[in-house]
Amino acid sequence: MESILSYSKEVQNAINEDKTIVALESTIIAHGFPYPDNIELALKLEEQAREVGVVPATIAIIDGKLKVGLTKEEIEFIGQSDDIKKASLRDLPVILAKKLNGATTVAATMQISYLAGIDVFVTGGIGGVHRKAEETFDISADLKALSQYPVTVVCAGAKSVLDLPKTKEVLESKGVPVLGYQTNKLPAFYVRDSGLEVDYMVENAEEVSSIIKSNRLLENKNGILVTVPISKEDELNEKEFNKIIDELTQEVEQKEVKGKNITPYLLDRIKEKTDGRSVDTNVSLVKNNLRVGCNIAKKLKGNY
Repeated sequence: MESILSYSKEVQNAINEDKTIVALESTIIAHGFPYPDNIELALKLEEQAREVGVVPATIAIIDGKLKVGLTKEEIEFIGQSDDIKKASLRDLPVILAKKLNGATTVAATMQISYLAGIDVFVTGGIGGVHRKAEETFDISADLKALSQYPVTVVCAGAKSVLDLPKTKEVLESKGVPVLGYQTNKLPAFYVRDSGLEVDYMVENAEEVSSIIKSNRLLENKNGILVTVPISKEDELNEKEFNKIIDELTQEVEQKEVKGKNITPYLLDRIKEKTDGRSVDTNVSLVKNNLRVGCNIAKKLKGNY
């Protein structure tokens, strides 16, 4: 894999010195936030990890190379360029062969993390089963990746715009344990409680670390999903938000927004309808997830 994996100097040194590493995705930089907020957030997240003794490995594809860890200049490139593909599992071989640039989704980041030997990956929220998927068959490749790469994903649940009950059913059928970090309720990204139960509640990073080690002993190939609820003071009003989602679901249908364009369209419209509050909420939950993810990675590595 040396020909396609390209480690930053910081990450390579961390590997050589057996330091704790946590993976971060790059779609949030290229397609999740506007410039220059996207670059500022990416750099803040990396610094947050370093402050607790964890090496951040932000993952992207530049000139057909799988970049495991980015320099400041590469983060700025990903955040400013108009030529960044949204890279999921199906896109990786094409982007590599054509030597293109790509920002990795949850699925692609999981695959590259696995190839690079990184056990813990932190993101905002995963993709899942879209509403009316029984008609459109629109199901995110994130769920496929969770079923075949033994990487632990720390997130705030699946994105609220999805069909969460169906998403949870698919995760169950694929053998992916859904853990609630200090909660028995499945978080729903912008809100703390989706109304669904998680498979198991975990109290701390040590407990998650033990589950990851057990998964290894069983030689399971699936990932583990650790869901972390956003803080009470930062969550959006549940009733107000559900009303917005219902309205936007109809809007998407009327405007015939399809496929991978649905989620970014909905996130932009949610931002408009919440007067920007959803952006602040998104930043808060990612930072909270990273705090938990770093603790898990350190326990797993024995560097706590």
